[in-house]
Amino acid sequence: MSFHSFYKRAFSLFKAYPSASKLLVVSTFSGGGVLVYSDSSPLRRLLHADATLDENGQPIRKKKVVVLGSGWSGYSFLNYLNNPNYDVQIVSPRNFFLFTPLLPSVTNGTVEARSIVEPIRGLMRKKGFEYTEAECVKIDASNKKIHCRSKDGSSLKGTAEFDMDYDILVIAVGAKPNTFNTPGVEEHAYFLKEAEDALNIRHSVIDCFERASLPNLTEEERKKILHFVVVGGGPTGVEFSAELHDFLVDDVAKIYPKVQEFTRITLLEAGDHILNMFDKRITAFAEEKFQRDGIDLKTGSMVVGVTADEISTKERETGKVVSEPYGMVVWSTGIGSRPVIRDFMQQIGQGQRRVLATDEWLRVEGCDSVYALGDTATINQRRVMEDIAAIFSKADKGNTGTLNKKDFNGVVKDICQRYPQVELYLKKNKLKNIAQLLKSANGEDTQVNIEKFKQALSEVDSQMKNLPATAQVASQQGKYLAKCFNRMEKCEKKPEGPLRFRGEGRHRFQPFRYKHFGSFAPLGGEQTPEGPLRFRGEGRHRFQPFRYKHFGSFAPLGGEQTAAELPGDWVSIGHSSQWLWYSVYASKLVSWRTRMLVISDWTRRFVFGRDSSSI
Repeated sequence: MSFHSFYKRAFSLFKAYPSASKLLVVSTFSGGGVLVYSDSSPLRRLLHADATLDENGQPIRKKKVVVLGSGWSGYSFLNYLNNPNYDVQIVSPRNFFLFTPLLPSVTNGTVEARSIVEPIRGLMRKKGFEYTEAECVKIDASNKKIHCRSKDGSSLKGTAEFDMDYDILVIAVGAKPNTFNTPGVEEHAYFLKEAEDALNIRHSVIDCFERASLPNLTEEERKKILHFVVVGGGPTGVEFSAELHDFLVDDVAKIYPKVQEFTRITLLEAGDHILNMFDKRITAFAEEKFQRDGIDLKTGSMVVGVTADEISTKERETGKVVSEPYGMVVWSTGIGSRPVIRDFMQQIGQGQRRVLATDEWLRVEGCDSVYALGDTATINQRRVMEDIAAIFSKADKGNTGTLNKKDFNGVVKDICQRYPQVELYLKKNKLKNIAQLLKSANGEDTQVNIEKFKQALSEVDSQMKNLPATAQVASQQGKYLAKCFNRMEKCEKKPEGPLRFRGEGRHRFQPFRYKHFGSFAPLGGEQTPEGPLRFRGEGRHRFQPFRYKHFGSFAPLGGEQTAAELPGDWVSIGHSSQWLWYSVYASKLVSWRTRMLVISDWTRRFVFGRDSSSI
C-alpha cells in the first residue's frame, strides 16, 4: 500500500467517525492493510481497513447476521459460512456443539459426555465470529431485535438481560421434549435431549443399583427400584433400551451380582409397533429381539400419568388403566416448540401451527430476513394444484390454450425443481419424466388443454410429506443456507433458481426438497435469484430450493447388532451393520479431537467394560 493510499484511508476513517477523541493508525505495509484503534467503540471494530472500506474509501457497513443456537443446524451453518460481507453473532446458552446420536451411549458409560462435545469458541476463533452465552427469550421481528437473558450459572448470582439488533436472523434453537401435557412427566421423568440429561440418567441408573444393594430391603422393594421404564418406541427410546440392556448383561452381572435377578426393562409405545418409521423388516426383527432379550415390550399403551412411585397407562384394546411401580422413567415421545418460538409464532400469525412454517428456501413465512432451520421449523411446500393455472399459463407462451411437447419441455425442469413432489410421484409410479405422465393420462394426444393438464397432475400432491426431525436434515439445511449466503452477491446478478410461477423474477433460492437424503433454503435479494422460476410472474429465483437427500438410518438394537436402512430399499441387520454404524458415526464427528476420544472410549469399553462410577 502506498503512503498516499494509506493516509487517504486513514483520513476517510477520521471523517466517518468525527466523534473519536483519539485515533491511532498504524500502517502494515507488508500485509497491505491498516490497523486502526480508537476509543470510539464503532471504530475499534474496524481492525483491517482494506476489508471495511469501499472503492471510495468509505467504511462499509456489514449486514449483521444473528444465529440462535449451536446445535446441528446452527453449527453446520456457521461451519460452511465463508462470506466476509457479514458480521456474524452467535447467541446460545450452550457453548458447545453436542453430537446427539451418541447420547444413549453416554447414559450407560459406553462413551463419556465430553467425548461428544465440541467447544463452539474454537470455530468462532477460526471464522472470526462472535459468541454470546445467553438464551434468546423473545424475538421482536418488527424492530429486528432479540431480547436475551444470560445463563444462570451456579457460581453466579442472578442473570443479565440485554437486547441485540440484527439484519438477518437465523433461528436454530432446536426443540424441547413433548410431554403432551401428561400429568407428572415434567416432575418425575427423565428426558434424553441434552448432555446433562444423559449424565442425570447415568447417575440415576447407578443410584438405583446402589439403593437396591442396601441390606434389609424386601424383594418387592428391590424389584420396584430396579424397574426401568422407557416411554416411546422411536429410535431414541429403542436405542436407550438396548444400551441399558447391554449394561445389565455385560456389567451389572459382575458389579451387582446379588440384585441382577430383580432388574426389568419395560418399553411402552402408544402405537402398534416400535420403529414405525423404519422398514417393516427392521421393526419385526427389533420386536423379536427385544422379546428374546427379556425386554418387556408393550404396544398400544398410552401413558396417562406419572407419580413419584407409579406410572399409569391406558390399554388401547380394553380401555383399562393400569398402574405399575417403577424406579426410573425415561421419556422419549417426540418434540415440541420452545416457549420463545411459540411466542414468535403468535406474533407472525402462525399461532395455530405446531412448529414454524418456512418456504422452500427456509425463510419464515410472513417475516422478512428471518430463517428457521432444523427441529424448529418445517417447510410448507407449495401444492402443484394451487398453481396449476399459473404453471399452464407460463408454459403456454403462445396463449393457444393448449400445450404441445415443445411448450411443456420449456418448463418441465423448473416444475420439478419448484415442486419436489412431482419427482417423487414419478419415481413411485416408475415414470421417467412428466411427458410420460401426460401420455399415460391423455393417451396419444399430442395437445394438452388445461383440464387434461389438471387431470394428469391431480394426484402429484399426495406425495408431499414433512421432513423428519433428525440431525441429518438439520445439518443439510445449515449447509444449504450457508452456501446460499456465500453466493448471495453472485446470485443477485445471475439467478440460479427455477422460474417464478407466482411472482416476478426468480426465487432467491431453490425451494426445500425432501428426499431420503438432500436439502435447500431461501435468502434475501430479488435482482438475480438462484431459485426456481416463478409460475405466476417473470424471472427466476435467486437460488435453487432446498432438497433433502436421505443417506440412511441406523437403529442400534444391542448385543453388537444394528439395523441399517439405506437408500435403494437396502436393509441390513446384524453384526456387520454394527461395524458400519461405528464407521459412519466416527466419520460424522465434527473434529479429530472428538473422533479420537470416542474411538478410545469404544476401545476402553471393549477392554475394561463400562465405567460404573457415579461421578
